[in-house]
Amino acid sequence: MKATKANVIRSLPVGARVPTCDNSGAKIIQIMSVKGHKTVKGRRSAAGVGDYVTASVKAGVPGMRKTVVNAIIVRQKKEYRRADGTRIKFEDNAAVVLKDERGTPKGTILKGPISKEAAERWPGIAKLATIIV
Repeated sequence: MKATKANVIRSLPVGARVPTCDNSGAKIIQIMSVKGHKTVKGRRSAAGVGDYVTASVKAGVPGMRKTVVNAIIVRQKKEYRRADGTRIKFEDNAAVVLKDERGTPKGTILKGPISKEAAERWPGIAKLATIIV
């Protein structure tokens, strides 16, 4: 996992429901915690593009529902600033469910664009991505 070059605003707080953009069997996940996020005591942590989260599957195939999974946030609606000065935002929020801690996706197809920050940080996701923005 590498550091991001952009100043990503963390806009998905703990408890947010995020749709997935892969064919892992999960449709909607709810963020439970953000890995490696340090914050003030009592403040709810939040996730942004490229962050590694632990989530609960709220909707999907019966075998996946009510399970705890790890995921990577690959798109967010809230705009953020890149190092070259451009600002980028997506049409929706989206996540990719992981198979292991190293960032290997559980699904084999990723639908829609994937942010450049998430693709640089997680090479397993970059391999499967069709569009990187």
